[in-house]
Amino acid sequence: MSLAELGFRALRPLLHGMDAEAAHVATLKVLRTGLAGSVRAGAPATLTIRRFGLQFENPVGLAAGFDKNAEVPDAMLDLGFGFVEVGTVTPRPQAGNPRPRLFRLVEDGAVINRMGFNNDGHAAVFERLQQRRANSGIVGVNIGANKDASDRVADYVAGINAFSAVADYFTVNISSPNTPGLRNLQQAAELAPLLQRLSEARQRQIRQVPMLLKIAPDLEESELEAIAACVADAAIDGVIISNTTISRPSLASPHKGEAGGLSGLPLFELSTRQLAKFHVMTGGKIPLIGAGGISNAAQAWGKIVAGASLLQIYSALVFHGPALVGEILQGLSRELVARKLTNLDAAVGLEASRLAHQSPLGR
Repeated sequence: MSLAELGFRALRPLLHGMDAEAAHVATLKVLRTGLAGSVRAGAPATLTIRRFGLQFENPVGLAAGFDKNAEVPDAMLDLGFGFVEVGTVTPRPQAGNPRPRLFRLVEDGAVINRMGFNNDGHAAVFERLQQRRANSGIVGVNIGANKDASDRVADYVAGINAFSAVADYFTVNISSPNTPGLRNLQQAAELAPLLQRLSEARQRQIRQVPMLLKIAPDLEESELEAIAACVADAAIDGVIISNTTISRPSLASPHKGEAGGLSGLPLFELSTRQLAKFHVMTGGKIPLIGAGGISNAAQAWGKIVAGASLLQIYSALVFHGPALVGEILQGLSRELVARKLTNLDAAVGLEASRLAHQSPLGR
């Protein structure tokens, strides 16, 4: 067990006694000390996978939102993540929504947030990423638009321009529910010109970086089909499914009525079904990252067979700590052995057709 895992177990009662956002800030401070240790290179070779021109040592990534300002990407890679996504980053620094804006739903294994893209802005985040450029490990940058932007598309273009020299990939976040009107960019009439502008911006860069799209889980099937068509016609290298949900399944926590995006266990079935549908709609031709509700190896495997090539977690770390990464990797390796599959590629989408219309496995 790593020092970070032991530390989390010791500190968890203290952290959970704090306001959720204060606990998160404290966690980042601990990680910045560099004392968490390293468990890199701990994944079996069967879990390596290549997508959009990048070689991932393992498929388990850290979702955007944990390290908004690129303060600890290397510390998180040291904990065993196969890749880390920082952000969401907007051109100008942004305070976000008033506190409290982050809530643990302990009874539900869930989190509600209405952070509002709080971040230090392009310049500060670029400087931190530039300083770690010589370090190994895949670090993506999740880009967004300022709340008061007069031209949101221009803000996304600015993100491409700002980070092409330091990002291993981009994620275009048009699916946060906490910036009013942002999700409208998922509609085909707005999405197609956005992707066109971003593609043109990327082509102008000396270093052309893979570009992913992150979508909401709350889309109707016709909206998913429209996005699939747009992605097929645009220079998008992959899609992350999904962001948080504005829906409210049956919840037990007293925080269940808070406004914002819901993540964690209650999101698993919805996001996995949408993932499977998108895999089927695109014929498996677009690499997908499965996010939403993963808290154990069975659920991680459920995302893979639903069509995900890669995975992202965040909310489950609040409840299970960094040991979860290794547990998922070990579980995925065992599944491959049990099913006599030689690598993850052989498992991607195996059950997508069924899961697109049924409740996913692993709950």
